[in-house]
Amino acid sequence: MTGRVATPPSDPVAALLRGYERYAGVADELVDAKGEMRPVWRPFVQHLGRLSRDTVAARFARGDQYLRDAGVFYRLYAESGSDERSWPLSHVPVIVHETEWDEISAGLIQRAELLEKVAADLYGPNKLVAGGHLPAQLVAQNPEWLRPMVGVVPKGGHFLHFLAFEIGRSPDGSWFVLGDRTQAPSGAGFALENRVATSRVFTDFFAGANVHRLAAFFRGFRDAMNGLRKDESTRVGILSPGPMNDTYFEHTYIARYLGFMLLEGEDLVVQDGAVMVRTVAGLKPVDVLWRRLDARFADPLELDPSSRIGTPGMVGALRAGQVAMVNALGSGLLETRAFLAFLPRICEVLMGERLKLPNIATWWCGQSAERAYVLANAERMLIGPALSNRLPFEADGATVQGRAFRPGAHAAVSDWIAAEGPALVGQEAVTLSTTPAYVDGRLRPLPMSLRAFVVRTPDGWQVMPGGYARIGRTKDASAIAMQRGGSVADVWIVSDKPVEADTMVAAPETFRRSELGVLPSRAADNLYWLGRYVERVETAVRLLRAWHLRLAESGTADRPLLKSLGKYLAAHGFDPVQPIAEALAERVDDARSCAGKVRDRFSTDGWMALSDLAAAASAMPGPDHAGDDTARALGQFLRQIAGFSGLVHENMYRFTGWRFLTLGRALERANSMCWTLATFADAKAPEGALDLAVEVGDSLMSHRRRYTVATNRATVIDLLALDDRNPRAIFFQLSEIRNQIAKLPGSDAAGPMPQLPRRVLELHTGLAVLSPDELTTDGLLKLRGATAGLSGLIADTYFG
Repeated sequence: MTGRVATPPSDPVAALLRGYERYAGVADELVDAKGEMRPVWRPFVQHLGRLSRDTVAARFARGDQYLRDAGVFYRLYAESGSDERSWPLSHVPVIVHETEWDEISAGLIQRAELLEKVAADLYGPNKLVAGGHLPAQLVAQNPEWLRPMVGVVPKGGHFLHFLAFEIGRSPDGSWFVLGDRTQAPSGAGFALENRVATSRVFTDFFAGANVHRLAAFFRGFRDAMNGLRKDESTRVGILSPGPMNDTYFEHTYIARYLGFMLLEGEDLVVQDGAVMVRTVAGLKPVDVLWRRLDARFADPLELDPSSRIGTPGMVGALRAGQVAMVNALGSGLLETRAFLAFLPRICEVLMGERLKLPNIATWWCGQSAERAYVLANAERMLIGPALSNRLPFEADGATVQGRAFRPGAHAAVSDWIAAEGPALVGQEAVTLSTTPAYVDGRLRPLPMSLRAFVVRTPDGWQVMPGGYARIGRTKDASAIAMQRGGSVADVWIVSDKPVEADTMVAAPETFRRSELGVLPSRAADNLYWLGRYVERVETAVRLLRAWHLRLAESGTADRPLLKSLGKYLAAHGFDPVQPIAEALAERVDDARSCAGKVRDRFSTDGWMALSDLAAAASAMPGPDHAGDDTARALGQFLRQIAGFSGLVHENMYRFTGWRFLTLGRALERANSMCWTLATFADAKAPEGALDLAVEVGDSLMSHRRRYTVATNRATVIDLLALDDRNPRAIFFQLSEIRNQIAKLPGSDAAGPMPQLPRRVLELHTGLAVLSPDELTTDGLLKLRGATAGLSGLIADTYFG
């Protein structure tokens, strides 16, 4: 360590910076080579220094709570599987002055244009290879080289639209590129959430700190994407691999933020060369796709036949110019580690100028002179696969430094290079700069790399004024990856003058409402089953509470009614004398799984309410607390379900998606009530069964007010089956189903009534003309079968 930060003893930041030192030969964001604090950091550090430890802890907790409430997560992969982890925010931002950022931006824009020209050549005339500027084998043997895309000119004329660059500061203070991200760059959405969280941590400071806003960057990209459409009748979609992707949250967040459809491969079909979305209103055209899955998975017909997340015929649609892909299939080739060895010269060839922002020094071992240089300097190099797209400091199990033995073998590195030279590159050992992180009440320098984003707009390339920084947990640079415990910080680009408070709204004088029927069938399917699963949870909880209340009253489970209810619960997958937490949590997880697949259409409050339900289910008392304790816990759980229903069903905009959610709930409630009445309103049911049915139907007060006689079968059937004003009644639910289906696409088509609305009308009318004594147990069971049959009709009509 060297170069302690100089601060006067009376300075409020003295305690904060006590012991803060630069590592020898390492640049630092906070202090310069002389150990002086950079001016751009001084106001922030002084502000932080005036805060007590307790205040800082409370503010950091506020930022973390925001991220939890927003449901921000990333997926951590391990040998045991994958798991959702909370977003690891490093609360102290990285601060860069706008003049320095302008220089970085100029280099990134030049690099973006260079990569565009390289892509256009490699999938076009291939002059770079023919002219000896790029070895043929680095292209021909590259798994990211997609031969079916050769000669395909992208719709709109450009291969690249959205790029990310991993950059770092070298020991001399200058910036350089560690790696290019051209395949499906991630992180822009997380940068937005970092900004929101960090600005909440430092609310009073951020407002006057002249930090450049991010909204204009996203607005420019959104407008550019919309500009690629052929007309307003077509749509823009974000093509995601699905919920198991490690950055799926970002896909859902960006889809909501930009107003684009979130799609998966199964949502799309290629028809007559055009890409169409399967929606509940039929096939609808989509002619712009922002791809977030690796290119080889995009089309199982012409690319990877093992892909289960692609769309057959996608390459054909691109070849026909029917869809614009952002970025073009095959652009992942540009991320190849060995390309960094040739880009400086290629820049001079294609653009007639040197790179403004150099990349990390790289030598391809397929050339004798370069191979000899790597061997001679192996001690200070990282040596690894030439065709890898991993960053130099990212441990990949196949990269070594110095003359160590090759991983998984007994051969020395020199022998490895001699045997497999063309498959290897040597890169200078990365020395990342450090940035301050708040640790135990003081600032500590930790290694950092910065991810910057560049988008193509009608006015040219635009650089996000910020991005996000990956922060290591130790001085080891390889530990900055989140998969290895690293954290992420916001990046503030600061001006000396006030900045414009920009927003996503461009203030147009006219507006256009989107069509309510543009709902992908997969999304409708998941919303429908979300409604059903939540209703199943509520029904199970009401039944379980009824069992435990009666157990508390009688002190024994041997009563006929408890035995009958126990058998009924067993049919629902519950044994009330055994722990119920796991079984209940599984049912909530079914609902969360469906909600997770439509996160772009589901409110943050709704998601958090579901998460709260999952936590409450897992905390249910065990068998030792059977009776009153469990009944009280289940009662509280019911109130939480009511809160969820209020958030979702009452506050959700009445888009088509809400109708399918409502359909699922209504159909499940009708089906469940048919079964409940067939069981507990039957002539053979034990004493007390009728009162239990009314209790499970949440209609005790209504029964007392409506009927002057004691509970009997006629009153129970009338109230819970035939009443048109009781939201628990079967007839009420059939009315709801009829109303919602009437408003779905296709239900009002000219000609004969479609099968689904006709069948609902038959059931609704048939029940409306019955009296309580005419609705027998056998009739209830038949009605249950008929309502179950409606689910198949709904699926055939809208989810196919």
